Amino acid sequence: MKNLTLKNIAAACGGVFHGDAALLGQCAESITTDSRQAEPGCLFVPIAGARADGHHYIGQVMEKGALCTLSEKELPDADFPYIHVESSLQSVKDIAEFYLRQLDIPVVGISGSVGKTSTKEMISSVLSQKYHVLKTQGNFNNELGLPLTVFRIREEDQIAVLEMGISDFGEMSRLAKIARPDTCVLTNIGWCHLENLKTRDGIMKAKTEMFEFMQPDGHVVLNGDDDKLAQIQDVRGHAPVFFGVEKQDGVYADEIENCGLKGISCRIHVDEKLSFPVKVPTPGIHMVYNALAAACVGRIYGLTAEEIKTGIESMETLSGRFHIIESDDYTIIDDCYNANPVSMMASLEVLQQGLGRKVAVLGDMGELGDDEAALHEQVGTFAGQCDIQLLICAGPLCEHLAKAAREQNKELKVLHFADRKMLQDALPGLIKKGDTLLIKASHFMQFDKIVKQFSSSDG
Repeated sequence: MKNLTLKNIAAACGGVFHGDAALLGQCAESITTDSRQAEPGCLFVPIAGARADGHHYIGQVMEKGALCTLSEKELPDADFPYIHVESSLQSVKDIAEFYLRQLDIPVVGISGSVGKTSTKEMISSVLSQKYHVLKTQGNFNNELGLPLTVFRIREEDQIAVLEMGISDFGEMSRLAKIARPDTCVLTNIGWCHLENLKTRDGIMKAKTEMFEFMQPDGHVVLNGDDDKLAQIQDVRGHAPVFFGVEKQDGVYADEIENCGLKGISCRIHVDEKLSFPVKVPTPGIHMVYNALAAACVGRIYGLTAEEIKTGIESMETLSGRFHIIESDDYTIIDDCYNANPVSMMASLEVLQQGLGRKVAVLGDMGELGDDEAALHEQVGTFAGQCDIQLLICAGPLCEHLAKAAREQNKELKVLHFADRKMLQDALPGLIKKGDTLLIKASHFMQFDKIVKQFSSSDG
């Protein structure tokens, strides 16, 4: 890892090195916070978590051949090198910030209330047509995950696409200080993390903290159809690039045609002279927005229309993120990784495009603050307006959703269970061959177990 000598690591995090001074010139070959992933030559960063304290595994890690470890505790009997630090979590952020500055690599930072991950995947797919791309994996988008993503960057990588997720004020500033993005992408300002951010204006304030650490010659890419983001006209002397499905002074799409669960087609207009048809491989109008964001970023980094088109059409979906699973008996829309009111309603819209009986299997949405009951009712009312035949939901908050759906549509069959386990036990008797199932809830509901139950039972 470029310039990550033990001397530089100690300096970056303000730590005190203990051990043989001859080792200070050696570079860490990798950095991990997971003792199980420790390998020879690595730097181990022990984190004190809710379930376990990484300091308990320092000895095991060093026996595996780790180069060095950080430690919040003094280790007077240690016969191995360590760097004494005040906070391991802060240190890992400081080291990541230092490491990224050593690399001559542009960074695309992505955030927003809904669609961060699918937009990240779409942008990465487009940029990979020309560059070697390092992208965020899984949910490594917070104050620990982002540094660990940065540590995966190697000198052969030509561009980094980093997802940045937050739930409170100040978090984005800390993330952006590490990433210092060359390009900032915001997908939308919706209704999530209201527990701390309270209102959409609060969400916008927190998300736009990203701009504080944007590179001086950076770019800003915003959803121009979002009423909050459309108000931004200048970011540190730069005019944003807007995208949307309504014609505007930016990148937009028209000729939108629904292809059911097989995707959605449209024509993307990059400017007055350049446009091209494209088939977005994942259903839903929200995926057109993701494709437009990717087209904006692709043009910023010099891709041709053909490269952008190929990148959009070749994007692969992730498990739990609008992943379509076909079996002999069912079609499953696996969108169970997370949920908020906007994404829940978008998924219900897509479900209506399925074949056979359309069944929504929904669970509680978290972090919605004081309005959580009303927001579940809002989704329930919307569900009652949709062309679906069965609504099955679980969790105490979804009781509000179920009640609102029944009131909206007396003919819709609505079932509610107290928890996911009760729902899961009953579900096999409720589903029929040929059904299309939408499975969606916030991550803590563990609806991925339902997906596994049905996707594995039919091969």
